[in-house]
Amino acid sequence: MQPEIIIIVYFIFILLIGVYSAFKVKTPTDYYVAGKKAGIIPVSGSLLATILGGSAILGTIELSQNIGWAAIWFLLCAAFGLLILIPISKYVKRFGNYTLPELLGSFYGTKTEFVASIIIPIAWLGIIAAQIIAAAKILSGLGFINYSNAAILSGAIFIVYTLLGGQLSILKTDALQSALIIIGLIALIFFSLQNSSFTNIEKLEASTLFNSSFSLFDLVILILTYSVTFVVGPDIYSRLFCAKNEKTASRSILIVALILIPVSFGLTYLGVISQQSQNTGIISFAQNLLPSWMYGLFVAALLSAVMSSADTTLLTSSIIFNQLFTQNLDSKSSLKHTRWIVLFMGILSILTALFVTSIIQSLLYALTFFSGAFIVPTLAGLLKIKVIKSRVIYAIIIGGLIALSGKLINNFYDEFWGNIIIISSYFFNIVILFVRQKK
Repeated sequence: MQPEIIIIVYFIFILLIGVYSAFKVKTPTDYYVAGKKAGIIPVSGSLLATILGGSAILGTIELSQNIGWAAIWFLLCAAFGLLILIPISKYVKRFGNYTLPELLGSFYGTKTEFVASIIIPIAWLGIIAAQIIAAAKILSGLGFINYSNAAILSGAIFIVYTLLGGQLSILKTDALQSALIIIGLIALIFFSLQNSSFTNIEKLEASTLFNSSFSLFDLVILILTYSVTFVVGPDIYSRLFCAKNEKTASRSILIVALILIPVSFGLTYLGVISQQSQNTGIISFAQNLLPSWMYGLFVAALLSAVMSSADTTLLTSSIIFNQLFTQNLDSKSSLKHTRWIVLFMGILSILTALFVTSIIQSLLYALTFFSGAFIVPTLAGLLKIKVIKSRVIYAIIIGGLIALSGKLINNFYDEFWGNIIIISSYFFNIVILFVRQKK
């Protein structure tokens, strides 16, 4: 079976899931958080699919092609962040309703919620566009469609099924997408192990986990700017809000954290061995290694990874943005407004993907700003640690700007001092929130 046919069948199937889910949406709660009735399998599947986006899979493979086995830390840091989240998840589920800004509002007031509702959708818009870019490059690489049309097609599909069924669509499609991702990776690893030409690869040893391109200090920075986004993240929290109870939420997190560990080894292995081939791109590598039908399955798996991150980010950002205009998210008018915002932000993301074909750095900027801005205030609220509430907005803005400036310095001037400034954003946040002036 030709890869193009497999992709078409896949697209049709997930659109049908969206149509089916649309008939199940009876209330705003159904649309926003799947009625808060999701069990371990749908929550785990959606959480895994959300984390294993195009940037995680393709990024890990490309990183391992450049720095070898040290790239394994990328997803191990994600798993580490999830393990830290487990004891905190009960508070997220207990105090939260629909979104992270709403959660912050319950801790610090409506002004904080308003500021967070502006910052997060703007930052996350780039992430949605990046997933469309990744999907377009995957589809255009098959040769039957150009980049622009591929961006429009892939963007339109995930916008439609998100628009129709909301979280009910996303939980169902993410479960399918998680299965495709794992099956596709297992297939590629299996066929690569059968290939005798991949024998002289670098062996995984303790000494290969760090090198001149990735030091222990780099790992610390990765934990502070990447791991923490799994402890406090709008897309991660949106999965927890869907769970039917606290036990389901915490168990789902543990399951996904444990799955990410072997996946991190598998993806890094694929990057290391694909570096030996003449076509170092993972798609070209898979095409040369797999049978035609299996190659189509692998491409579908990559598309699944991309679209599963895009749909969650699109809906979460749209719900958050809607909070700026709607006081009561449970009203029927709120549901209508959210759907219009989903359409608007989706189209804006497609336009971004059409004119900007590489925004990886902007994604890193967004994540770094988010970490410096929201980690300390959110954890303080969840753990009921007393802060100076009048300073929370200043802490969010100043902490985010300091972290962002550190990232800019890291990229364009001096890596060491840029990383130091990123770390300092947390200390500035702590000082602003906890240190009182002496009278």
